[in-house]
Amino acid sequence: MEKLKERFSFKGVAERLTLGITRVLENMPGVVDVRFAEREPAEKRRLLSWDQKNNCILPEDLRDFYLTTDGFTLTWSIKLDNECVPLGCMMINSVARLCPLLQPASLYSLPNAPSLSDLDWEENDTDDGTGQAPAAPHFDARSRIFELDSCGGNGKVCLVYKNCTPGVVAQQSEIWFLDRSLCWHFLTATFTSYYRLMITHLGLPEWQYAFTPYGPSPQAKQWASLYQPLTFSSEASSADPAGDSHLNKLDPTKAFRAKAKVPAPNKKQSTQCSLGSAAKSSAAKPIAAKR
Repeated sequence: MEKLKERFSFKGVAERLTLGITRVLENMPGVVDVRFAEREPAEKRRLLSWDQKNNCILPEDLRDFYLTTDGFTLTWSIKLDNECVPLGCMMINSVARLCPLLQPASLYSLPNAPSLSDLDWEENDTDDGTGQAPAAPHFDARSRIFELDSCGGNGKVCLVYKNCTPGVVAQQSEIWFLDRSLCWHFLTATFTSYYRLMITHLGLPEWQYAFTPYGPSPQAKQWASLYQPLTFSSEASSADPAGDSHLNKLDPTKAFRAKAKVPAPNKKQSTQCSLGSAAKSSAAKPIAAKR
């Protein structure tokens, strides 16, 4: 009897964790095999050990999340030609897998081998020019970066502490997306906001690229239009009234700044045109006289 009560109580916790998205997915046409991995809460000593090891303090909402469940995994598939094809995946790494993105140099690495810190230079300290975008993280000691989700190899969602000082505990964190070209894109200021975004986008492939200037791939946009039509159409209309927010538009005046040369008139053509006009005028005079 007690085991049954615990099962129902955990089911209620799982329902609150997924915000009821499992029932929404199960009622969608073609969606099959909705799976939510049940995990026990993380121990407080493991969270304290993470803080001490990484010289950072977990944000309060992420700490509460880990005290509820040590990570999050929800996957779902679709049925195509009588086969189950995995499509959606929502994932938050456990405390043990919340590892630094920048690992210390190995003893076996070459002394002059390039690293991610080589991508940082002073020009990266500025924003896009709008004055509103937050400064991007750095790959050196100025930022402490931890991987929340590997995004199936399409990038990485990271917990980022910026403006760090060696030996000082970092406290302020943000959620950023690192795409495959190693460019940073700001997602949310808090983990709770990111968690809601993840649930809202149903874990569709490349959904994080909707927050980049170039957007997801055409195939990912097709999946979004099928299983997330309201959010997908609103994002497209808010970014561009025409709805083509992810298309590369060419402005010839900016791309081709050299002035086009005006072709010189051909003398033969001008003489032929003058002779033709004279012949027409002479042919029209007798007709007018007869009338």
